[in-house]
Amino acid sequence: MDSIASHEKFAQKHNLLFPLLSDERKEVVQAYGVWVEKSMYGKKYFGTERTTFAIDKGGVIRKIWPKVKVEGHIDEVLEFMKTL
Repeated sequence: MDSIASHEKFAQKHNLLFPLLSDERKEVVQAYGVWVEKSMYGKKYFGTERTTFAIDKGGVIRKIWPKVKVEGHIDEVLEFMKTL
């Protein structure tokens, strides 16, 4: 949900070779079901549930990794991508 400017800065910093989606109006996170109620220290709020979607060139979702933990996740995704 970060701004385009924020994504551009992040992409440059990390030398990313692919586009990043900006969803400031929360349309995509809601459509994909990852804008959810959360709880921290007993307080309820809405936020994004970190989720990875593998989407093929035809727009078909091939795999979903819900509630992603960053550590080691990239290896799992890259291994799956080899099967496509």
